[in-house]
Amino acid sequence: MSKTNSSARLMQGNEAVAEGAVAAGVTFFAGYPITPSTEIAEQMALLLPKIGGTFLQMEDEIGAMGAILGASLAGAKVMDATSGPGFSLKQELIGYAACAEIPCVVVNVQRVGPSTGQPTAPAQGDVMQTRWGTHGDHPIIVLSPWSVRESFDMAVMAVNYAERFRSPVILLTDEIVGHLRENVTLPAQDELDIYPRRLPKLTRAEGYQPYAVGEDLVPDVARFGDGYRIHVTGLLHDETGFPSGSPAVTESLLRRLHEKIDRVGEEIIHVEEHFMEDADYAVVSYGGTARTAYEAVRAARAEGLAIGFLRLQTIWPFANAAISRLADRVKSLLVAELNYGQLVHEVARAAHGTPVRPCLKYNMLDFTPQEILAEIRRMCEEGRA
Repeated sequence: MSKTNSSARLMQGNEAVAEGAVAAGVTFFAGYPITPSTEIAEQMALLLPKIGGTFLQMEDEIGAMGAILGASLAGAKVMDATSGPGFSLKQELIGYAACAEIPCVVVNVQRVGPSTGQPTAPAQGDVMQTRWGTHGDHPIIVLSPWSVRESFDMAVMAVNYAERFRSPVILLTDEIVGHLRENVTLPAQDELDIYPRRLPKLTRAEGYQPYAVGEDLVPDVARFGDGYRIHVTGLLHDETGFPSGSPAVTESLLRRLHEKIDRVGEEIIHVEEHFMEDADYAVVSYGGTARTAYEAVRAARAEGLAIGFLRLQTIWPFANAAISRLADRVKSLLVAELNYGQLVHEVARAAHGTPVRPCLKYNMLDFTPQEILAEIRRMCEEGRA
């Protein structure tokens, strides 16, 4: 009999998100209960008082988003969690956070939409909303876990990226992963690399400006209450933080907001490959659907089909280079997702002519491996024709 790992815990995906956020230094959570994300709020309500942190249940989703932005400006690492309709309500303030460069993490545990939809059913219909839900040209980082342990790891990663780039980061999970329970062993706190809150390197007397930047293009915005008396606005602004009507300032700020993330390239664009050594075809998927797709690929290989698998862990910025390299290696790609067709179009754009087939489902049920396997067989048969 194998020895039981005493440090292993049976944990839900939503619970792991909360544990990861606290491990990354989150001390403030404001939210509003909404299925299927509510367990995150419940867990944060248990964890934060134990470390001197603050949990607030707000009157609505907009208030919750405003609360975490205020706490972040005061120096706290912050998180909010929601789903579907609640994520829609947060869009204006997500844009404000992008423009004013306020670090924050928003968890979206996807469910069937639109509108109230099917609150307890899984879906992946918010993929494009995470990128383009708020108006204007803005950068965003979106991460998508496929397991309970990765829910913890990506919560840590999301907080680190929010702090490093002073940007909103979306942790895009789904009902499958959020309510999944697995036996996991979490890393010890001293095994984690935690990015600290950026602080000013100059005083006002030394010429400090809140939105002046260095080589990494990210400002060291002072915390409210530290005596710097800074101005924060959603209007386009210069390095003083005050609004500017200058076309040159407008162009410079918008370019910098994008380049501070774009310049690091594939360092933050995470993908995972399986069975690609001899693959003539490949499946691309993400989140909870990727678990089913992986099993379908295993079954296809057991039938002798030369099929590989690529999982997108970072949704945005999109893995253009990884998809382009993949497309150069195979005859055709199959994209499996629980929606009417969203990321499949991004894959097709990046594949530069390599055929890309959709494998879609949007009837409130998750995929079975047999459904994806049937599409794999069809793709391979057509490729041999």
